[in-house]
Amino acid sequence: MTAFALLRESCPALFSLMSALFGTIIGSFLGVVAERIPPMLLDDEARINLLFPASHCPSCQHELAWWENIPLVSWLALRGRCYHCGSAIPLRLWLLEAFTFLFFGATAWFLPDIPTLFSLWLLSAFLLPLALIDLRHLLLPDCLTQPLLWTGLLVQLAHPTLPLSDAIVGAVVGYLFLWLLYWTFRLVTGREGLGYGDFKLLAALGAWCGWQALPSVILLASLTGIAGYCLFIKSNNKAASIPFGPALAVAGVITFILQSYSLTPLIICQMIFDIFSIRE
Repeated sequence: MTAFALLRESCPALFSLMSALFGTIIGSFLGVVAERIPPMLLDDEARINLLFPASHCPSCQHELAWWENIPLVSWLALRGRCYHCGSAIPLRLWLLEAFTFLFFGATAWFLPDIPTLFSLWLLSAFLLPLALIDLRHLLLPDCLTQPLLWTGLLVQLAHPTLPLSDAIVGAVVGYLFLWLLYWTFRLVTGREGLGYGDFKLLAALGAWCGWQALPSVILLASLTGIAGYCLFIKSNNKAASIPFGPALAVAGVITFILQSYSLTPLIICQMIFDIFSIRE
């Protein structure tokens, strides 16, 4: 950690650039995670995992050469199409790499200390594929939410930003809150308003941020979810199920960043209300 801190202090621009480039590599791998985990879970006949087979075109099965697999650059050089068969390469994969490039670079420049920075990167490495998978498949896999929870507890143990007891209570309260909300809504309406994956994701965020942060996480996620729902209805002109996982992911990252600047949950909630309140 000391070497990274010295590099950041002596040459912050170089440190941010190196972090951004590292982010593109992580983003490329997270794209593989987001694309492969759903068929691994939903298709019993799918013979794939995160490592095998090697990166290939899903249409013609052409195994990508090294120059076809350079983050950010290859998609642009190939103009978004497979070099072998010409089929389209999903734009979402390039956008993910671009986002991680910007996110890692920006956070490396602004976040106050190195351990918090690395913790944020680890948190986002779980939340990004979870959000993408939930958007496309309405699924929050246990193979990501459960390691995220345990990793949060271990991070608090190794680099405590809050008492470990607060992280444990946060995990329990986060799960139980949405579990109770789910059953209340189901008993009143006869319909399901949330999925069990949402409970586990909020439990994981409680482990990372502590039980005190849960009100701000829930408030931010609710506002983000409402905004996303309104945009979806406006663009599609129809009602549909809207995943809550991406909203929780956005709220979790924002809350974690604000906490790194010692902004308490009450201050965060007040800031949110001030931003979204209607002033006369």
